[in-house]
Amino acid sequence: MPESTSATSERPVVLVVDDAPASLGLLCDALESAGYTVLVAGDGQMALEQLELVVPDAILLDALMPGLSGFETCRRVKADATLAHIPVIFMTGLSETPHVVEGFDAGGVDYVVKPVRVQEVVARLHTHTRNARIARLAREAVDVAGMATVVVDTQGRIAWRSPQAADWLARLGAEATPGLLPPSLGPALQPGAVVQVLAGTLRLSVRNLGSANLGETLLLLAQERGAPTDRLAEAALTPRETEVLSWLAKGKTNRDIAEILGMSPRTVNKHLEHIFEKLGVETRAAAAALASGQLA
Repeated sequence: MPESTSATSERPVVLVVDDAPASLGLLCDALESAGYTVLVAGDGQMALEQLELVVPDAILLDALMPGLSGFETCRRVKADATLAHIPVIFMTGLSETPHVVEGFDAGGVDYVVKPVRVQEVVARLHTHTRNARIARLAREAVDVAGMATVVVDTQGRIAWRSPQAADWLARLGAEATPGLLPPSLGPALQPGAVVQVLAGTLRLSVRNLGSANLGETLLLLAQERGAPTDRLAEAALTPRETEVLSWLAKGKTNRDIAEILGMSPRTVNKHLEHIFEKLGVETRAAAAALASGQLA
């Protein structure tokens, strides 16, 4: 996956994408003064290329640009599991409802109309980067522990699920009834319940943690599996994937690994995607935790 710039710096990073970046000089100056590191891309394709190297804390994205539109750029960002968590705020002169709706449908979290009001954008950006960072840290903490979370209502309808939970629910048969908790997990809706379920090689323990919101219940899913050495053996990593994971466990960045192994950062990212899938994890931290002490 691309390297997170903010992981090595206390300053949050924002990527500003606009085909006329010079017109946003005042905004970029204000963002720098507010404590952000600002990266600039002149079009959607350039933005995607930058995202192969750096994962920003947020993206300010012009909706209408020559070539790849902002809407399509956002869709591609959200289709990449390593980038989907980044909040995208659209900037555009289009203010009619259909355009606003298209922005949210593409995956945007907010919408500001040009000419932008600098103080308003900075305030909105602060809120979204803070919330996204909290959510990311919580997700990584759960993932490292080999767990996932699901929020369901009293009818068993899924209100929210973590990415790892989505994968496990699909393997339990949730795709047969989209949006509903699989029947095998029905008993877990009882207060204080702890349920074990089995689907092929997947063994899950599901614990009812009580009320999450009014009329909603929080379920904690944990996979029951062998020790880290067993998981690594079962993953059947290729020699190259093992090398990449070994350097990851040593704390090396994508760029470091690429230089050490003589490949591009994009190739490193592809190897990591395969490694995450084979190990059943979603983050660098989770993969490194499994490999630490075994390959490092």
